[in-house]
Amino acid sequence: KSATAFGCLMSDMWLGELDCVSPEFFRSVLGERYPAFSQRTQQDAQEFLICVLNELHEALKKVRAQLRCVGGWSEPVSETSIITQLFEGQLSYDITCLECKTTTNKSETFTVLSLPIPSASTCSLQDCLKCFFQQDMLTQNNQIHCSWCGTKQDATVKATIAKAPQIIIFHLKRFEWQGKYKRKLLTDVCYPLSNLDLSPYSYPLLHKNSEYSLCAVVNHSGFLNDGHYTAFCKHSVTKHWYSFDDSRITQIPDSSVQTDRAYLLFY
Repeated sequence: KSATAFGCLMSDMWLGELDCVSPEFFRSVLGERYPAFSQRTQQDAQEFLICVLNELHEALKKVRAQLRCVGGWSEPVSETSIITQLFEGQLSYDITCLECKTTTNKSETFTVLSLPIPSASTCSLQDCLKCFFQQDMLTQNNQIHCSWCGTKQDATVKATIAKAPQIIIFHLKRFEWQGKYKRKLLTDVCYPLSNLDLSPYSYPLLHKNSEYSLCAVVNHSGFLNDGHYTAFCKHSVTKHWYSFDDSRITQIPDSSVQTDRAYLLFY
């Protein structure tokens, strides 16, 4: 049902018969599965995005069966969909025990990378990426259970991109807890419109000419409970940028795509 509603929305948008299209029907269908989005209160765009991707994946997935000798049964190995083909990447974590120096590896799939913002005033997307992919210490309550030592030990962990998705989505973590209160970071994060190179954070190294170009931005203005979402999208054919602000759709110059309100970046 959600995939059908999304398909209708896409058709209405690309037919070009209306000046603007309301996603109300799609939102109401999604609200049946996720009641938080059926309300008229402000919700988080990143959480909404993840729900949309999950719903579309579940509706469109195809199970690839691979025969395994498990009691003569055919066992499903992996599930793919247009969503996983476009948005799914894989992180690889190297975890090293500081006692015996043994390194183990753990993999994790992702569709959205949530990046910390390391500065309160201004920083670059590369600064956010460096912060995300830097080596971290696992101590105290975060200790690992080392299978070689047989006990809990301090360790280091470092992430790399093992598989880069065709479209990579960055979530800038503008909302953080400060004591008992949640606040919004108003940091101006500078991000490139083209030639984003992820090879410093990838292993194996990405192929040459694998730089990413920005194709959309979700902006958040205002504060925690009193804000407004807008979007910038690049037309895939004309390469022009457009601003989407409720029913107002306007063409904007490339220079206007950089904004201190950016919350989600699509490359």
